Amino acid sequence: MRLNELNVHERRLWDAYPQGGPVDTRDTRDTPAPQDPVVRADVITALLLGAHTEHAPGDHPALRLTGARITGRLDLAFTDVVAPVRLTDCRFDEAPLLRGARTRELILRDCALAGLVADTAQIDGGLVVSRCRVTGPLVLTRTVIHGDLNLSGTSVRHPDGEAITAIHAQVGGNALCTDLAVEGAFRLSGASIDGEFDLEGASLRAPGRHALDAYHVRVTEGFTCHPRFSAEGRIILSGATVGAAVGFCGARLSNPGDIALEAVDVTIARNFDLGVKLTVDGGVKLDGTRVGTELSFRDAELTHPDGTALSLRATQARDTDLRTGRPVDGAVDARKAHLGTLHDARDTWPADLRLTDTTYDTLASPLPATERVRWIRRSPGGYHPQPYEQLAATYRRMGHEDEARTVLLAKQRDRRAGLPAPTRLWGHVQDVSVGYGYRPLRAGLWLLALLACGALYFALHTPAPLDPGKAPPFNAVFYTLDLLVPVVTFGQEPAFAPRGAGQWLSYALIASGWILATTVTAGASRALSRQ
Repeated sequence: MRLNELNVHERRLWDAYPQGGPVDTRDTRDTPAPQDPVVRADVITALLLGAHTEHAPGDHPALRLTGARITGRLDLAFTDVVAPVRLTDCRFDEAPLLRGARTRELILRDCALAGLVADTAQIDGGLVVSRCRVTGPLVLTRTVIHGDLNLSGTSVRHPDGEAITAIHAQVGGNALCTDLAVEGAFRLSGASIDGEFDLEGASLRAPGRHALDAYHVRVTEGFTCHPRFSAEGRIILSGATVGAAVGFCGARLSNPGDIALEAVDVTIARNFDLGVKLTVDGGVKLDGTRVGTELSFRDAELTHPDGTALSLRATQARDTDLRTGRPVDGAVDARKAHLGTLHDARDTWPADLRLTDTTYDTLASPLPATERVRWIRRSPGGYHPQPYEQLAATYRRMGHEDEARTVLLAKQRDRRAGLPAPTRLWGHVQDVSVGYGYRPLRAGLWLLALLACGALYFALHTPAPLDPGKAPPFNAVFYTLDLLVPVVTFGQEPAFAPRGAGQWLSYALIASGWILATTVTAGASRALSRQ
């Protein structure tokens, strides 16, 4: 390239490059006459690829340009760029091409671009595309960035396709995406970030599609989407591994009628915070996710009225906070989950709560057993024994044995509803007599009541002795006990023979005694088997 072919701004850039001096095309103090701030992309390419060889010892070449309109395509594909590049408030007519290039540092601030193609590039320092306006795709597939990736304040518009593609990208520092605005899909499945992934204040819009696809992403530190984060479309974190915490506090997620947040089989070392004014219009699916400390939905608002608003199937957490801001509008499915210490509030229990095979270590708010039984009964699909057993075991660990028996009694009553009629009838007898063995004092009360009735009747209507010469003196109380207690005899019942109504009463007392004995035995066996 000949020097006499350069315009005034290109010549200034050429002269400043060896020492890394800044060139601001808006500064016209040394320019004979104002000129259009145009710099051809070919000139920049020539400088970065070694066209200017007149370097003095100690020079640090760098390309630092402000306020220029860059015409033509900046094509650095599969090249080795030694000097750092810093462009500020520049306008590109065409998307720069850095596919397969190796650069030291690339900084674009306040620029307008038609896109940026840097797939498979290697950047030894950081890649900064900050406060820029990008009207085409930003392609970073398999790009290796040894420093930070900074997209803060940038808007990327490619609504009909993938606005940002960073599949299997590697970032050696932080991925800073604060206040990023994206229209179109943001895809970084399989990416690796050795620092923090910060989306605070970001806005992602891809209605009906994947707003953020972070499938199998690996983040060494935190994954932050709060506050002011918003997304239209599905967010996918399935298979991700996060070395610290994930936060969506104050975020707004919207994908009506479908899944808004899909985080299946995610591993999080610390907290997964989905509370503090998070609002979700759509489902939240966290099946199989493992949370090191707390999974929180404190004060969140979840809405998915025609489906499962929150799925926690096989989820594991040390602490789980389900005290949402209002009752979840939709089903909550926690089947096979292990929730650790469970925090919940009676006022925000969902109408449809599925707890089959759900386990927890303790309840932060135990509540009376009668309330907790109503909590279990919110699960559709009929009777399932495990939720009752789990709740009873929890009460026992907390030292509330009476509450545990109340839960197990409710279990037997709910089980009875699905049994055949004869078995159901026998169940009612056991319930009324001894409360299925969980109300043993009830048998004593029945025995005292029957004893009093029998003793009073036979005291007033003494039965005739079978053998007057050998019969012992009649005692109404012990005669009634002989009738009621099948395995013990006081010598009264064989010696006397009632007639008429007394005979029918004696039959009734004998039958009642056998029923009481049988139900007490069955109840005792059932109760002892739970110890």
